[in-house]
Amino acid sequence: MRLPACLILTLCALPALAGNQQYEPLAASVRAALHAAVSDQASPEPRFASMEEKLQWLGEMSKRLQRRMPDPQARIDFLKTVHYEATRAGLDPQMVLGLIQVESGFRKYAVSGAGARGYMQIMPFWVRLIGNDDSNLFHMRTNLRFGCTILRHYLDIEKGDLYRALGRYNGSLGQPEYPNMVRGAWEGAWSWRRPALAEAR
Repeated sequence: MRLPACLILTLCALPALAGNQQYEPLAASVRAALHAAVSDQASPEPRFASMEEKLQWLGEMSKRLQRRMPDPQARIDFLKTVHYEATRAGLDPQMVLGLIQVESGFRKYAVSGAGARGYMQIMPFWVRLIGNDDSNLFHMRTNLRFGCTILRHYLDIEKGDLYRALGRYNGSLGQPEYPNMVRGAWEGAWSWRRPALAEAR
């Protein structure tokens, strides 16, 4: 059964429960570094220690995500991009999946009450600060790159304190609910260990 176009648009535009980064003036050097980080367009093929590890990670995460993202090719493309962008920013890809679960429930077109957009619920002011006229926050790769770059920026500000960095990301610094939800999703739904076989070699 095909849904009418107006119903599809309505479902895609449902508000998200999270996402409210706060605008903070950035030093020119920070702004330039963040702009360079989001504008580099290297290939999004993720790197793993081995092909076996890559196949196991993609296979396991794909199974877990199947209910939320039924299309297998879209699911694999999404997971490859998450892994690539998270690793590129020095983040744990499983933690980023937990954050996306909390922020948007894996809805590409999610919009929060504060106006944050996409999978990682990016506030539009970031486009003005570090993006360009072509930065579409509903584009999968753009959204994931912005989100991972912004979280890395907050981790640097907070000297590696993930709890505080997540609070900044959500605009709820000092409140435990959001960091605890992300950690719960990360550990409960997305935790993963490297295959023992790969470690033993």
